[in-house]
Amino acid sequence: MAPRILLARHGQTRWSLAGKHTGRTDIPLLDEGRRGAELLGGRLRHGPWAGLPDAEVRTSPLARAKETCALAGFGDRAREWDALLEWDYGAYEGMTPAEIKATRPDWLIWRDGVPEGESIASIGARADEVVEWARSADRDVLVFAHGHILRTLGARWLGHEVSFAARIRLDPTSLSVLGWAYGEPAIERWNDTGHLD
Repeated sequence: MAPRILLARHGQTRWSLAGKHTGRTDIPLLDEGRRGAELLGGRLRHGPWAGLPDAEVRTSPLARAKETCALAGFGDRAREWDALLEWDYGAYEGMTPAEIKATRPDWLIWRDGVPEGESIASIGARADEVVEWARSADRDVLVFAHGHILRTLGARWLGHEVSFAARIRLDPTSLSVLGWAYGEPAIERWNDTGHLD
């Protein structure tokens, strides 16, 4: 069976709740985010995943992703990987889309990028590195990371440009699965938050 990549977005933080771009600022999880991470872990311990005993696990080194990984029960198996860091938003760090659009009304991050931060090409290249790693594995892989890098991974897994990520949003503590259909890269599950209900 061809390897799949399971994507876990970190739990809720104060900035994600407010809709602020949270790149490299190390914001801790809220109590809601910690509880969500535990619920995600409970879900992954049961069918059809049964704890993913053979999966290789990696996490962003930022605290909100590492804590989500640990609370979900995978911290002892995870390796930190800078390729999973969130987009460096540069001058837009900590700002909401509405605040940015007050000065740039037509702005779209997936098309226009960010000033003084990471380029669209750079985040795309990091996503490609993760996709290549996942596809070369002989087993499923599980990653804990952030909204925009995971959306970029989704786009690149499917063979689309980074801009396609604008069409596939992700909520905090969501679970997504990228796999295969008829030999082609496919989305098996996306932005699934059923464990939070």
